[in-house]
Amino acid sequence: MGDPGTGLKLFAIAYLIFIYGPVLFLPLFSFNDSIFVAFPLKSFTTKWYEQAFADEKMIGALISSLQVGGIVAVVSTVLGMFGAKAVTRYQIPGQGLITATIMLPLFIPEIILGISLLILINSVGISLSLITVTIGHIMLCTPFAMAVLSSRLHGFDRSLEEASMDLGETPWMTFWRVTFPLAAPGIVSSLLLTFIVSFDEFLLSFFLAGQEPTLPVYIWSQLRFPNKLPSVLALGALILIASCVLVVVAEWVRQLGTSEQKVGV
Repeated sequence: MGDPGTGLKLFAIAYLIFIYGPVLFLPLFSFNDSIFVAFPLKSFTTKWYEQAFADEKMIGALISSLQVGGIVAVVSTVLGMFGAKAVTRYQIPGQGLITATIMLPLFIPEIILGISLLILINSVGISLSLITVTIGHIMLCTPFAMAVLSSRLHGFDRSLEEASMDLGETPWMTFWRVTFPLAAPGIVSSLLLTFIVSFDEFLLSFFLAGQEPTLPVYIWSQLRFPNKLPSVLALGALILIASCVLVVVAEWVRQLGTSEQKVGV
């Protein structure tokens, strides 16, 4: 019989090709001098990139997504940090139920979550805008931040915090001088991860954006027009590269933090 590990590796490779293979055609067609996404390629051109950066509405949607993603990353990481510290440092009545409730947005279908938030926001009379998009994204991203930071806080020695308290520091200063520096790799990883999740989010943005679309919503609205597709592909190729870089950096920071924990142990 063959090595089971070989079959598993082949399956993993085939899976990755199936999932990411089509994505790799995105940069290829963004340089094709044709509005049609089809082979054979016509000729090489960079005019679609020039057209993308000249599209004020697209750039406006990009800026909106960057603004929302930045705010969501900071707020969800702060909330995730406090939540992670609470569940890893204290015994709270109903802790399991509280943790499960916080993580619930990860398991609810996003279309259900989006419709529910839309109904709630309309019922209280709040106008749809980037603010409502930000609120929805924070709800979605906080569980991601809490999961990343909980794994980080579980890993370091609590006696360091206890020693700080014994030496006269207040709980708040102990957090800033001991807990925060040790959790910094997890915090950076959480910031990058939540920013990517927010930036790429479509369904919640679709329901909550109103007249201020984020970039995914704007791109979706332009897919009906063939002459707009090449510039969308060009911008999409740049975003794909940037997203890959952010994911690699986030994982590198997380691994760096894990290595530091092992060395400390």
